Amino acid sequence: QVQLVESGGGLVQAGGSLRLSCAASGRTFSSYAMGWFRQAPGKEREFVATISWSGGTTYYTDSVKGRFTISRDNAKNTVYLQINSLKPEDTAVYYCACRRGFSSASYYSDQSMDYWGKGTLVIVSS
Repeated sequence: QVQLVESGGGLVQAGGSLRLSCAASGRTFSSYAMGWFRQAPGKEREFVATISWSGGTTYYTDSVKGRFTISRDNAKNTVYLQINSLKPEDTAVYYCACRRGFSSASYYSDQSMDYWGKGTLVIVSS
């Protein structure tokens, strides 16, 4: 069993930045691909970004390319999401998730991920 705990959300003005963190339990963190997803009010959860188990490759949904950066520190069992140039439409609960089995960075559906955190809320004011 893997536990994921997100942090770093909050209220920020449009144009600002945040860094979200996701701390994972367990000794096999370095073998998991890690991902960030988000769910805006009244909408379904959507894929945001993933990073491969090694950290060598990343993958982003088109709407966040150039503004979001996913990274990981396997020594700290932590994955990050740096969010710059925030827009009101980025308002959402952001979830961290992991996929077992030395997976690559790619688009993954919700069903493809094995464990989830409870999320951290990001609110962007205009």
